[in-house]
Amino acid sequence: MSCSTLQELLTRLVAHGDRPALVVIEGEVRRQISYGELTAAAARLAGGLRELGVKPGEPIGLLAENRPEWVVAALAGWWVGAVVMPLDLQLGRDGLAHVLQDSQARFFFTSAVQAERFAKLPGETAPRLLLLDSLPSGPDRALAPARPRDPAALFYTSGTTGRGKGVPLSHANLAFQLNTMAELGLVGPGDRVLLPLPLHHVYPLVIGLLGPLWLGLPLILPDAPTGPRILRALKEGEATAMIGVPRLYQAMVDGIAAKAAAGGRLAGLYFKTASALALALRRYLHVRAGRLLLGPLHRKLGPSLRLLASGGSALDPELALKLEALGWKVAIGYGLTETSPLLTVNPPAGRFGSVGRAVPGVELRIDRPAREEGGSDGEVLARGPNVFAGYRNLPQQSAAAFTADGWFRTGDLGRIDDQGYLFLSGRASTLIVTAGGKNIQPEPLEEILTAHPFIREAGVLQYQQRLAVLLVPDLALLRRAGEHDIEAALRAALLELSRDLPSYQRPDQYAVSREALPRTRLGKIRRHLLEGRYQQAKQEREAGAGAGGAIDPHEMSDHDRALLEVPAAREVWQWLARRYPAVRLTPDTSPHLDLGVDSLEWLNLATDLGRHFNLELSEETIGRIETVRDLLEEVAHPAEQAKGFTPLDPLADPAAVLDAGQRRWLAPHNLPQRVLAWLLYQLNRAIFRGIFRLRVKGLANLPATGPLVITPNHVSYVDPFVLGAALPFEVMRRTRFAGLSEVAFSNAFFRFICRLGQVVPVDPRRATASSLAFAALILERGDNLVWFPEGERSISGQLLEFRPGIGILLDRRRVPVVPVAIHGAYQVWPRHRRWPRWHRLSIEFGPVLRPEQLEKGGGESPPPERIAQALHARVARLVERQSTHG
Repeated sequence: MSCSTLQELLTRLVAHGDRPALVVIEGEVRRQISYGELTAAAARLAGGLRELGVKPGEPIGLLAENRPEWVVAALAGWWVGAVVMPLDLQLGRDGLAHVLQDSQARFFFTSAVQAERFAKLPGETAPRLLLLDSLPSGPDRALAPARPRDPAALFYTSGTTGRGKGVPLSHANLAFQLNTMAELGLVGPGDRVLLPLPLHHVYPLVIGLLGPLWLGLPLILPDAPTGPRILRALKEGEATAMIGVPRLYQAMVDGIAAKAAAGGRLAGLYFKTASALALALRRYLHVRAGRLLLGPLHRKLGPSLRLLASGGSALDPELALKLEALGWKVAIGYGLTETSPLLTVNPPAGRFGSVGRAVPGVELRIDRPAREEGGSDGEVLARGPNVFAGYRNLPQQSAAAFTADGWFRTGDLGRIDDQGYLFLSGRASTLIVTAGGKNIQPEPLEEILTAHPFIREAGVLQYQQRLAVLLVPDLALLRRAGEHDIEAALRAALLELSRDLPSYQRPDQYAVSREALPRTRLGKIRRHLLEGRYQQAKQEREAGAGAGGAIDPHEMSDHDRALLEVPAAREVWQWLARRYPAVRLTPDTSPHLDLGVDSLEWLNLATDLGRHFNLELSEETIGRIETVRDLLEEVAHPAEQAKGFTPLDPLADPAAVLDAGQRRWLAPHNLPQRVLAWLLYQLNRAIFRGIFRLRVKGLANLPATGPLVITPNHVSYVDPFVLGAALPFEVMRRTRFAGLSEVAFSNAFFRFICRLGQVVPVDPRRATASSLAFAALILERGDNLVWFPEGERSISGQLLEFRPGIGILLDRRRVPVVPVAIHGAYQVWPRHRRWPRWHRLSIEFGPVLRPEQLEKGGGESPPPERIAQALHARVARLVERQSTHG
């Protein structure tokens, strides 16, 4: 059965009767709407629209998140012969105002959350808003007649290169795609389709919504576009096919790998081995063994899922191969909004690296300049019943979009092989031509750059006639790697990657932004905004800070906006905006790097969150928080949080803060450990006193008995070993070190050495409570504590500011403190070097200080701050004296 207008689709819906049409997974609840119920709801709303005066052929807007009422509203619009106009929730104020003026829409379906946006728009005439929570209804009436050439939908392009253009699509355009889906047979009776994409775009609307409805299939809708909700809908809805985009599938692959790694050594090894074998079999023997080798993965994610459909933007061939190796079939579609959308399909058995062959009824050809050779790439031209007639209210752009003989210019560059497969190489509008005349497509270069683990996103652009790149760091991986200077780490990563690139592809300049790149909701970079974002990043770097204030939620991604729909997360977001008004607050803002949340501030922040929102952020939870988004994720899942928040004081009751696993690091050595510790001490002493000719000064300043705190400067991994070689063994036996958990305890061998060296794990940036609790217990037992108050190794060799933890500790415990300066360690092993080198070392112990001495002066600052600042000055004086006298 073929289709010529969407009215025929509406007529056919009734025939599916009680079969499930929409399956909505809302948390643990599964809500099902039959085809009969969907049709009846659309008919009632159509009656209400007629009574409101909606006329055939007029546009009616839809600005809301995915939900069953959205689908009902669209069907009702077609029922009365209106032109359905779906809009992107990320449209800014100017973009929405442009659409209203350009479309002249009198009616808008929206939600209560979005309704307030219309009141802020300029202009005297506001559209009538129809809230999806209280839709009008009227008597059931016959469908309005429609001809194939009549407009059915009006889309506004995503604006990757400028202001969105109105793209009217006719009933014939859309009906052609429904017939194409039925003819291709990628899905059929028995399939259940998961649609996690926003419906404002032509690809999810036509291929993801109308296609399954035309075929009578159940459509599964997650209640929010977040990773956990999508996975739950995938399994609970028993989906067999998913309509997605490349960024969604990349996140899926990354998430699977991360889960496997977090599942323990055995699980991680099994996944790596099985997936590598499956990938090799698929790549070299064309054998699909992923489903067999990775059976546990499929049972956990969704045993029914067999097909992944990708569109919206180009799918990296390597990513497609990984998905197939993991056990799924991958179908790739290519097209544009103007082609409604499909031009080509590459089925699971198609050509690797291609976007497929033209769908039946569509013609493609390559337009090459006459001077080019026959084998070179050119612009892809298309014609067929799916191609639109022209842009709304833009006659010049419409004329430029077609050749003289009526072929549509896609703006994409590519070639067609002798079997009709289309291979794309980029877009003409994004092509960068260097000063030397070289052509660069940014997307392939961006894929190379984001392959580095430290680079989460990269946007390549031409800035002041030079090749530039805007880099967004992966904060979690940088932290786990022990890198705290983000700028230096990304610069090193860029230099490392550039060595393998042709000289003309090496970026001449870069900027770093911790704000996600501007993208459409299908994942494409909005390239016309890149230059402004790049300039902003450079200005922020020069000024040392960005413009303050929280970004508008409408600028956020679907995932982040869905988080803010959770009341608790929204309240915390607003609370953070009030607490940090001078900071540019985004979901990607780093609490540590951007908000200065470390040591005492994490303790204060967790306490305030507990007091205001009745939730507890454990140290394990804090350790997972890399961005504001991570914090909102924790807040948005209250079932996982402990109730009845009762903050613990780590200095008043340290034993209550530490669990049994942490307290074992304080256990005394047994006899074998004492022997090994003595041997390790002698070996370390021989290396540093003999090879590095360590010179020790001021050792007599150390009190004969403890407890006391020793506070050295910190420039190198060798610092604790230098200190250990300087102290007598009897002093070492009653001295404990605070070591960074992410470095000193990163593997079994390091943990063994730390146990012999009496090192306890601390994280001065997040696990403040346990760090202070360890210190308090050590001092309570009468032992000495070595505490590096900078909290990290200095990159430049200069003394860094002291973190507040040392001030808190000395203010509350009031034990003596000895400032220490280590000289030469930076030359031995600075942070930027992979291996150490020889240089003479020296260490000086300063006079014993009492917290009461350090507290004097410092103005009106709280005592912990005055203590930390005064101690910093004493250590700085020792470091300067050592530098002066060698």
